[in-house]
Amino acid sequence: MLDVDLHHGAATDVGLVRKVNEDSYLVAPPVFVVADGMGGHSGGDVASQMVVEEFQRLAESYDPRRGAELVADAFTRAQARIVDYGDAHRAMQPGWHAGTTAVVAVLVVDDGVTKWLLANLGDSRIYRIVERRLEQVSVDHSVVQELIDAGRITAEEASVHPERHVITRALGSPEGIRPDFFLLPLGSVERLLLCSDGVTGMIDDSEIEEILESVADPRDAADALVRAAVAAGGRDNATAVVVDVVGLVKDATYDSRRQQESLESKLGGRREH
Repeated sequence: MLDVDLHHGAATDVGLVRKVNEDSYLVAPPVFVVADGMGGHSGGDVASQMVVEEFQRLAESYDPRRGAELVADAFTRAQARIVDYGDAHRAMQPGWHAGTTAVVAVLVVDDGVTKWLLANLGDSRIYRIVERRLEQVSVDHSVVQELIDAGRITAEEASVHPERHVITRALGSPEGIRPDFFLLPLGSVERLLLCSDGVTGMIDDSEIEEILESVADPRDAADALVRAAVAAGGRDNATAVVVDVVGLVKDATYDSRRQQESLESKLGGRREH
């Protein structure tokens, strides 16, 4: 773990429409988080900050050998805090809501080998650059993604669908949380991007790929992504975290099915709370 050199950058902007930035992010190597709050001022911004606070706690005493367990615990603590916070406000103001999406990336040690553990809830996204191509790792938890999966609409139609901002999983949901987890070998990620939908809702994947491929410094790349989202209209808060592994060695022995089964075994019944 100590031999892994990470270079990273982060940027956020309130955009041109919103008055409050409800996005929060954490850069605490080897822990990275982007959370996109929902519920307005004192709702979404507080919820997203609670997620960041719980993962900051994780980072301060992080054991990479227990990465999957610790990430699941951090989600659980954040969920409990956000639900309690929402319940207290709804007692005074019925209909009040606080919630947040979250995407997380941490380095873990699995069977003695350092890997990426990625997790998501909602429609914030995780991308990777692999062999100079952009690939979306996370799958949106959204109404339009379900329609795409069912073959009822295309990805192009989803970008203008009236329910494109309706998500189906989030922290703060009274139904509980079911984050998705992905375990990837270090060598399969040349560059990692975590971002809120204020980026992906304003610029398409081809522009994201062009920026990530052409801007070498991850700090400049994060800035460029957020600037592009604002320049395209800035209809939402925009946040990007870009992470590079310096001097990585590709791992050709990766077996995705075995890794997913291994991860499921480690998490056991902890995936649903």
